[in-house]
Amino acid sequence: MSEEHGHGHHEHHSHGKNETVTFKKETLWKAGTFIFAALFVITLLMNGGVDLGNIGSEGGNGEGDAPAPTVPPKTENIKITLDDSDPVLGDKNADITVVEFSDFQCPFCQRAADGAVAEFKQSDYFKNGDVNFVFKHLPLDNTCNSGMSRQLHPNACKSAEASICAQKQGKFWEYHDVLFANQGALDVSSLKSYASQIGLDTSKFNSCLDKGDSLGKITNDLKQATDAGGSGTPYFVVYNKKTKKGEGAISGACPYSTFSTVFDAIKDGKKWSVQNCAPTVY
Repeated sequence: MSEEHGHGHHEHHSHGKNETVTFKKETLWKAGTFIFAALFVITLLMNGGVDLGNIGSEGGNGEGDAPAPTVPPKTENIKITLDDSDPVLGDKNADITVVEFSDFQCPFCQRAADGAVAEFKQSDYFKNGDVNFVFKHLPLDNTCNSGMSRQLHPNACKSAEASICAQKQGKFWEYHDVLFANQGALDVSSLKSYASQIGLDTSKFNSCLDKGDSLGKITNDLKQATDAGGSGTPYFVVYNKKTKKGEGAISGACPYSTFSTVFDAIKDGKKWSVQNCAPTVY
């Protein structure tokens, strides 16, 4: 009795009481590949993402849906620059700023937006003006990110451009939320329709998007991501305005409790680090 699967064969031969099963090498190779792929996906789901720089691709600005948890982020004196081109959520005069390097097509960035970032907006740290939030672009798309050795998120660059065009009309965060809510539809036509949905001047928006007027901001953010040690998304840097330095980084779609522990440590004048979303205060 034989069963054919594509070009491979699963053959079952019966010889009296003893049974032997014979597989062609091609079938074994396919089975092994399938098992490896399944284990890889399970690892992603458990760890919140992967840094492709660790599995054969180049480093540069980052090439995974989230940094691999085995790679510790930078811990102190991280170089970060904040200026008027950055969209700010919360009190601009807050002493602490969480800077997120993100990609609108990254599923782990969406998880962070729906999880830790959403919870942060409901926290006392946010409501009392102690901590604010800044968004910077790290699209894992070789259309605008020269650090990518291969394409990963083909709509990420144009989505980043579109968000900056919305920002020019004062509605970055509204557009940000719409993009993450519609992550499966980020083609140019959809990007333009979202502008209409949130009440933007579509003529100005479409012209901005078509001309590529926002690429300079994206290029600058990509360089900052590299300088800050970002090699995947989402990547967060916690900046202390009093000391004027980045105190440390948090990699991946970590829960809000990770961030709140860090905020508490800074408030108490203590040092901290985060590995695999687990904060250490000392």
